[in-house]
Amino acid sequence: MTKRLLSTGCLAAALAGVLVAAGPPPAARAEPVGELLTRLQGLYQKAEEAAETYNAAEVALKARQAEERRLSSDLGRARSALDSERATAGRLAREQYQGAQGGGLSPYLRMLLSGDPGQALDQRRLAAREGARRAGVVARLERDRKQAGALADAARKALDAQQALAAQQKEARRDVTGRLKEVERLLAALTPAELAGLGAREAAVTAGAQRSLLDSGRLPARTTPPTAAGDAALRYATAQIGKPYVWGAEGPASFDCSGLTSQAWQHAGRSIPRTSQEQWAQLHRVPLDQLRPGDLVVYFPKATHVALYIGDGKVIQAPRPGARVKVSPIAANPLLGAVRPDPDGTPLARFTPPALPEGAAAVGAADDRGYDAEAEPAASATSAR
Repeated sequence: MTKRLLSTGCLAAALAGVLVAAGPPPAARAEPVGELLTRLQGLYQKAEEAAETYNAAEVALKARQAEERRLSSDLGRARSALDSERATAGRLAREQYQGAQGGGLSPYLRMLLSGDPGQALDQRRLAAREGARRAGVVARLERDRKQAGALADAARKALDAQQALAAQQKEARRDVTGRLKEVERLLAALTPAELAGLGAREAAVTAGAQRSLLDSGRLPARTTPPTAAGDAALRYATAQIGKPYVWGAEGPASFDCSGLTSQAWQHAGRSIPRTSQEQWAQLHRVPLDQLRPGDLVVYFPKATHVALYIGDGKVIQAPRPGARVKVSPIAANPLLGAVRPDPDGTPLARFTPPALPEGAAAVGAADDRGYDAEAEPAASATSAR
């Protein structure tokens, strides 16, 4: 998701068919272009918050599922051990009963009646060993019983938590879908002139924000080399330019904003959190004037959008539904700050930025059509579990 909602002229062309099919365009609305843009931006931001909630639930659900599988496996082994100890205890009980039925003397009496002191002593040692063995079996039986009970309780709790997370994920899916359909309805109701006005207004706002940021001196005066991992993450992200945004997607065919950044660093050999909020919360923060390629730039007060810095005041981002991975000015969204996945890495001695596709800053512009209901994630196994 992104503040850069529209590209000049592209939405007018994209929605022309929708407007024609719907009949004559509606009368010009009294709502100023600036207010329309603000309303759209607010809708997209709320949708992205819901999408990141969905992503967080997905991560937590996978962790719970892994825990439940581990606990079930441990429980199976504990129950097998319990069955084995029960079988041993039963056998010892039968042996004791059969000895008593056969009129056998106790080891102590046999020792007293024995004419051979050495043999008596051996029998005493054997009796003591047998008693210790039986006591050990009883102790292990009780231990395995308690362990199996504790594991069964833990497995039930893990399953309950898994079901609660699945319900949370379903609710987040419903929330983001509803918010994006609201965007779709608003865009479909606009005239071509309104769409063009929105595009021009948004482009002017972004250009002004970028100029102000560059003039403030908050960005590096020059692009410094990344680490080897940062370079690898940057090259991975560059290779994804032009692929569609799909919320909840982590590639390889499509991405959402944090899916792109997490996968870029995963392919660089470093695992980072899945969501933009957790990337902001857990990764090492760096001042904007120390940015280097590969760093992550986080946006909005709730850290609901993230992009990958490429240098020269630009980022690669997966903007929003209906758009494609593209190069944007770093100020295309309200900046929150930046984080670095590899703060201890050593910058490369030499760095040649990867070649960007021709017209990379506009890649996907002609496809910025607003929300497409078919682009939402299908009801996958993770949501059905």
